[in-house]
Amino acid sequence: MQSLPATLSNGQAGEVLARQGMRLPQIVLKRLRDTRIYCQPTVSVEHQNLAKKYVVRGVESGGAMADLGAYSSFVGERGETLAWLQRVDSIGVNGVHANVVAPVLIRLEMLRIERTYDLLITRHSLRESVKGTRPYLVSSVLFYGRRGSLEMELWDQDREFRGVVCPAFYTRSGERVALPEMLQPAVAAITAAVCCLGCRHCHLLSPRMSHELIDRTPRASEEWEALH
Repeated sequence: MQSLPATLSNGQAGEVLARQGMRLPQIVLKRLRDTRIYCQPTVSVEHQNLAKKYVVRGVESGGAMADLGAYSSFVGERGETLAWLQRVDSIGVNGVHANVVAPVLIRLEMLRIERTYDLLITRHSLRESVKGTRPYLVSSVLFYGRRGSLEMELWDQDREFRGVVCPAFYTRSGERVALPEMLQPAVAAITAAVCCLGCRHCHLLSPRMSHELIDRTPRASEEWEALH
C-alpha cells in the first residue's frame, strides 16, 4: 500500500508520528484525562517463546463523551478484521477493550471534538536486524487527515448511521482527500467508536474462535468442520 498523506509532516517528525501516534495539545490531553477517556495507541515488539518468533502487539482502547471521543485499534495489512488475542473487561468505561498480536498491524487512531475529526492511519511491521537477533519495528504513515468534518450527531440523533459513514478530509487548497479504499470499512467503524458514549466493547477487533476452545470429541470435530 502506498502512503496517502493529507497534511503530513515529512522527515523526523513523520517518523515520530508513525511510531507514537498523534501528538495532541495539552488542553486536549487534559480534557481526555478529566473525562476519563483512555486511548492507548502505542505498539510494541513481543517475543513468542513457544512459537519462537516475534510479533507486533497493539491495544484497542478508547470511547467517547458527547463532545469528545478518542479511539485506537487495528486491522490486518489488507484491511481485514483481526481476532483479538484477549478481551479485557473492566468496571470503568472508555478504556482498554482488547489486545491483538500479528506480524503486521495497521493502526487507526481517531480524535473527535464535536463534529471535527482527526485521523491517523499507520502501518507497523518487523524487520530483521543485521545480526539476526531481535527485529526492530518499522512504522510508516499511510494517511493523516486533520480537521475532517461530518455534520451528523452519531452519538445522539443520528446514531443509526454509525458504521456506515465517516468524515471528509480536505487539503489546505480545498481538495477532498480520498481514504484508502480497502480501509474505508475500518474508518467507518472507528468513526462509530469515537461516538460511542461510555464504550465497553470492541468496534474493530473481533472474537477469536480457536480449536483449543472446542471439546475435541469426534462429534465436536464434525460440528466444527461443518461450520468452517
